[in-house]
Amino acid sequence: MRLLLLGGTKFVGRAVAEEAVARGWEVTALNRGTRPAPEGVRLLVGDRTAEDSLAALAAGEWDAVVDTWSWAPAAVRDSARALNGRVGHYAYVSSRSVYDAPLRAGADETAPVVPSSPDLTGEVPYAEAKRGAELALEAEYGGRALLVRAGLILGPYEDIGRLPWWLNRIARGGPVLAPGPRDTAVQYIDVRDLAVWTLDAVAAGLGGPYNVVSPADHTTMGELLTACVRATGSDAELRWTDPERILAAGIEPWTELPIWLAPGELRDFMHGASVARAVDAGLRCRPVAETVESTWAWLRSIGGVAPQRADRPAVGLDPAREADLLREPDPR
Repeated sequence: MRLLLLGGTKFVGRAVAEEAVARGWEVTALNRGTRPAPEGVRLLVGDRTAEDSLAALAAGEWDAVVDTWSWAPAAVRDSARALNGRVGHYAYVSSRSVYDAPLRAGADETAPVVPSSPDLTGEVPYAEAKRGAELALEAEYGGRALLVRAGLILGPYEDIGRLPWWLNRIARGGPVLAPGPRDTAVQYIDVRDLAVWTLDAVAAGLGGPYNVVSPADHTTMGELLTACVRATGSDAELRWTDPERILAAGIEPWTELPIWLAPGELRDFMHGASVARAVDAGLRCRPVAETVESTWAWLRSIGGVAPQRADRPAVGLDPAREADLLREPDPR
């Protein structure tokens, strides 16, 4: 299989590249060349925001392309047009962020999506950027385009810092603010499982949108943080705290306490998606402990500091704010 990867040196793209090489596929990656490509990948240099950005792709044919672009959708529009007729299959790593209000638990791929356009350039909100890219592919490839609507992505090489923050915080030990309820479901996808499913779907010629995230009963916040304690071998004490106390203290879910969302519409949507279509198409998710342990091993191998995307805000709770809340008596 000849695979063209648009991206391929950071988080999702790197996982896709490594999985494809492990399968014995012939992999070519187009990116800005600012980081070395995984071993076995042929690198073409091109900046998709610049003129002549696709010059390196002027010639050549591929069995499939996987595109991980997250910014203005005009770049996906241009690559889709340039490659039409020279690739057998086009897969795009999109996001469940494309879904529009009203957000609801159990939403599947038929839920309403945000309005957008494939012609947007410049600074574009994330949801509109992803949906615009989907529209660009649908315009060129119709229902043959594979739209991989990933949920929360965790695992080695994470460049947002969500799971790395929890691992580093728990590794420091002591009392840890653990946001409850501990049995709250957490839906995420290990980046390696995302890569496996995407390449399997490409090989099978699947098209259309798929929610690609673990089933809602895959794990809980309690299991996730307990796995972090075990992986790091720390003496951390998880202090489970009611959502009401956390919110009353002005602590922000998702950003200051990564991965966690307080009970409500957004939590139910983010951690309660229907993934029946992807599961029927072969999605399998490894245990949460394996994701945590692999991420901790990778984090230690790079000195404990995860890379941070410039277009995303830093995550994590200030230690002083955590200590303040933990010192307050529990009103119960």
